[in-house]
Amino acid sequence: MSIVVTGATGHLGRLVVEGLLEKVPADQITAVVRDAGKAAGLADRGVRLHVADYNRPETLTGAFAAGDKVLLISGSEIGQRGPQHQAVIDAAKEAGVALLAYTSVLGGPAADFTLADEHKVTERAITDSGLPYVLLRNGWYNENYTENLAPVLEHGAVVGAAGEGRVASASRADYAAAAVAVLTGEGHEGKVYELSGDTAWSFAEYADVVAAQSGKKIVYRVVSTEEVRAILTGSGMPEPVAAILSDVEAAIERGRLAATPGDLSRLIGRPTTPIADSVAAALKG
Repeated sequence: MSIVVTGATGHLGRLVVEGLLEKVPADQITAVVRDAGKAAGLADRGVRLHVADYNRPETLTGAFAAGDKVLLISGSEIGQRGPQHQAVIDAAKEAGVALLAYTSVLGGPAADFTLADEHKVTERAITDSGLPYVLLRNGWYNENYTENLAPVLEHGAVVGAAGEGRVASASRADYAAAAVAVLTGEGHEGKVYELSGDTAWSFAEYADVVAAQSGKKIVYRVVSTEEVRAILTGSGMPEPVAAILSDVEAAIERGRLAATPGDLSRLIGRPTTPIADSVAAALKG
């Protein structure tokens, strides 16, 4: 039996594998990656590698075996994730894995923003597959904001279209720890976890945190979703992705990423990481 992590060289995947290495022997972990070179460090530590491309389902042959626990980390190619995820689900079913965990989106079927659409399709495919499953409905990451502090500091403004909406974010490490808890624990089959930070914050509060920690004057400037889209495309982001992310801003204003059910802190056995802590870490570089 192996614990298999797809997308294992991504930001979240690497954290999950590191967490697993603290819990189980390396030879019980399989990292599914597109580029073996990027995972050379994991292989050196004894992690099994399987090179596969979601767009070539045949490359997933042999990635999974009967009795494996699999974490399907949602792909990064927006617009292509439905068939990509289906390829993983099909391979997992054919192999007879013991558990398929999936990193979905907070709210699941109730999430009414475009970014959630492919997650909904994947959730249905998983539940229809007949496989034992766990749905890890991840909320927003602290790093979605703290990894992009340079323009905030340069212009002295947090710019967004979320109005007074709030975000119950947590760190990537928190979400990774939840995945590790599920993959190494028992009794999670059939469970749906709504994962988010313990505290929801507003963008005005976020601006105040950045100001206090940087020593600079930072304000929150509210703009329209169209302006957010223009800013994103102006920075080189493809129009379809910019449209989806600006739509998330509107969803935040509607309160769709503000839920604090406490599932995340219960799974990881500690409080989630406050946004202020992630800001401090980002400013230290």
